[in-house]
Amino acid sequence: MKTIGHWVNGKPWEGQNTREGDVFDPAVGGVQARVRFASEADVACAVDAARAALPAWRATPLAQRSRILFAFRELLERHRDDLAACITREHGKVLNDASGEVARGQDVVDFACGAPQLLKGTHSESVSSQVDVHSVRQPLGVVAGITPFNFPAMVPMWMFPVAIACGNTFVLKPSERDPSAPLLLAELLGKAGLPDGVFNVVNGDRIAVDALLSHPEVAGVSFVGSTPVARHVYQTAASHGKRVQALGGAKNHMVVLPDADLDVAADAAVSAAYGSAGERCMAISVVVAVEPIADTLVERIAERARRLRVDDGRSEGAEMGPLVTREHRDRVAGYVERGVDEGASLVVDGRALEVTDRPDGFFFGPCLFDHVATGMEIYRDEIFGPVLSVVRAGSYDEALAIVNSNPCGNGVALFTRDGGAARRFEVEVEAGMVGINVPIPVPVAYYSFGGWGESLFGDTHVHGTEGIHFYTRGKVVTTRWADPTLRGPDLGFPRNE
Repeated sequence: MKTIGHWVNGKPWEGQNTREGDVFDPAVGGVQARVRFASEADVACAVDAARAALPAWRATPLAQRSRILFAFRELLERHRDDLAACITREHGKVLNDASGEVARGQDVVDFACGAPQLLKGTHSESVSSQVDVHSVRQPLGVVAGITPFNFPAMVPMWMFPVAIACGNTFVLKPSERDPSAPLLLAELLGKAGLPDGVFNVVNGDRIAVDALLSHPEVAGVSFVGSTPVARHVYQTAASHGKRVQALGGAKNHMVVLPDADLDVAADAAVSAAYGSAGERCMAISVVVAVEPIADTLVERIAERARRLRVDDGRSEGAEMGPLVTREHRDRVAGYVERGVDEGASLVVDGRALEVTDRPDGFFFGPCLFDHVATGMEIYRDEIFGPVLSVVRAGSYDEALAIVNSNPCGNGVALFTRDGGAARRFEVEVEAGMVGINVPIPVPVAYYSFGGWGESLFGDTHVHGTEGIHFYTRGKVVTTRWADPTLRGPDLGFPRNE
């Protein structure tokens, strides 16, 4: 059986540790490979490689860094289908969705290619007599990224292109569930001309994560995952003096006002709830239907959900693939059972779904609950599966209160024809990313991605100009060249005169 290792110092590396985990083909339900789990010593080797590469890389001219990223961008375009196939094989999402993931990651590479413009400092002449001041942004050093299974290519590309464009070197710890796509990215970076050691990949579990969080040579950590792990990453890394951006979980709401086009809203709800089998941090998991349109909206969502084709992501016409593991599928099924027990109305039940010729795959059909109360477990928890809950509200104000009382403020959407209501919502809602008639408001690469509340630990989002800020630190230089006519000490405090 194939063994998947690491990527350290510009080449594949099996590591010193022989502990391994299974990598599944979710559509088939069988193990397709084994992945090596890095030990603390293995992580230290990767950090050492990054540290050794740092002086030369941070001294590399900006134009040269940009040329390497442009070359990487072209290789991504050329190998998009290969990356998509790799993602579908290990994650399960349909090929079209996987290809879209690569394209959105490529957008961040496009943004990072503009690093020479983005890293410009400032200069002020004559702030005092014959004194000038200028500012620069300089790289942190060795930085790490810890990324989730649901976007094995895109989320790493939110991080490392910006980090290395800024002159840092990078160690990535991707999810052990679908580790092959990050290794292919590492190979493409090498082909693009990135020097050895600038980008490294270590696979593994919590041992590898904690080793990165505590390693004294790692200056900054970026993370995307669940809220409990994000909290652990933030607290642990910060206690070791590191800069941290830790993006946590979500419970994204979609508010539908009575004046909305209900067919458009129903299409959006189904797309955003069931795309990638709901395994998205930006998935809509709650629709807040403002009366009197709830009955009609639920009926139209149900009609569309029942028509979805669930199949192997490599099959022609598949709209939704399997969940990533058998354990995760069983966890989602448990939430559906509890929702029924708590009294919610299960309008669409996907538990009995069977896929022809794939009896052992980790498939789970779309589920739709109506009459969900905010105290129910299916409302409170991030299920991370194809389960959509409908909460009914009597007014705009009640709907807004429901959204704002949720501890996670990652993303939110509003569907309406009323511009005044949309503007009010934009101002009043407490979430980091807002969509107006856009169900999944994932910002473009030159804006930042991140939530509020328990969806973010730290104060900096990923990519965009906030990414540039995160991966650099400021330095201000005050300069005066000696005037031969001015001599002698002056003990007075500088007054900028």
